Amino acid sequence: MYDYIIIGGGIVGLSTGMELLSRFPSAKVAILEKESHVAAHQTGHNSGVIHSGIYYKPGSYKARLAKKGSESMTEFCREHGLEVDICGKVIVASEDFELPLLDDLYQRGLDNGLGIRMIDHGELHEIEPHVNGKKAIHVPMAGIVNYKQVSEKMAEIITAKGGDILLNHKVLAIDETAQEVIVQTSRGEVRGAYYVNCGGLQSDRIAKLAGLKTDVKIVPFRGEYFMLKPEKSSLVKNLIYPVPNPNFPFLGVHFTRMINGAIDVGPNAVLSFKREGYKKTDLNVADLMEVVAYKGFWKLAKKYMKEGVEEMIRSASKELFMKNVQKLMPDIQKDDIVPGPAGVRAQALKDDGSLVDDFFIVPSKRSIHVLNAPSPAATASIEIGKEIVRKMDGMFKMESAV
Repeated sequence: MYDYIIIGGGIVGLSTGMELLSRFPSAKVAILEKESHVAAHQTGHNSGVIHSGIYYKPGSYKARLAKKGSESMTEFCREHGLEVDICGKVIVASEDFELPLLDDLYQRGLDNGLGIRMIDHGELHEIEPHVNGKKAIHVPMAGIVNYKQVSEKMAEIITAKGGDILLNHKVLAIDETAQEVIVQTSRGEVRGAYYVNCGGLQSDRIAKLAGLKTDVKIVPFRGEYFMLKPEKSSLVKNLIYPVPNPNFPFLGVHFTRMINGAIDVGPNAVLSFKREGYKKTDLNVADLMEVVAYKGFWKLAKKYMKEGVEEMIRSASKELFMKNVQKLMPDIQKDDIVPGPAGVRAQALKDDGSLVDDFFIVPSKRSIHVLNAPSPAATASIEIGKEIVRKMDGMFKMESAV
């Protein structure tokens, strides 16, 4: 019998388990993970950026927790000897029509309390000599890390404090009674006083197993990357982002120096035909039909039809993808990039076709459900874990459970 069960061994679930054991050292905590290792999905396919929180609505979870989370993530890595590099990034306006958008984003960053600077063409070229840009925002607090390494360290801390990480435990059913929670898994029954759903790409299905009715569904979007050949890596010093398109809810093709020195180029953003589909050929008919049958998806598709079609074409055509690349980095040629890894973003979508724009944390009888935690959730994960435990403490009087 556990005090707290956490479903999902990604970085948000692990952060929550770590915070529970920090706040309640005598608690019995179990993390259920359906795969054979932690950080198997969104966390393990992350490009590793420590985000600043510049893009997000002031006062939102994303803005507050990313800003604070970037600091706590950096501190965590340094404390535990993990590789981390606060290298900074530039957000670049390469055309005249983007300049007002850059000004708006700069003001948002100031509203979010960030120590950012607007820089001109000359200073931009001192930072990133090969970029095509008229002006840019310099974001010095952005950085890079390996979130899989971070997750493995969190798992190590949890087990050292007496927590259990139960791998290969796929959740099949959940029963919340007045006194306890009974979770049926592929390895048998697990009982506890309370649980937290940090299921990521499966979080809406976990909530449904528990009988929780929400107006959101997870729709998976695959982000496909190329990689710059090693001999061309000197073209990108650190992190280069375009001004985001205000008509499309993704950040556009950008350039990311990873902690191992490799340079990611991308991503595009296309509907994945499988919730955990990291290849273009991956298909799960049940996953796809669930999306196709959802009215919210068709409302979203109608709203973003033009941008969505363009993303699909870029996914199929390296030549068209290169147009986005060369808009910012004209010195990069088609032969300079090779296919790289892909990730899948678990994006919550509402019945009315609107994307859930913030982290979405929903309480139930004896549980908390994290139903939307895409980027910058890895950056913010330590603070998300603290927020979840605060909510649980207020709801469930948790000291009585341990």
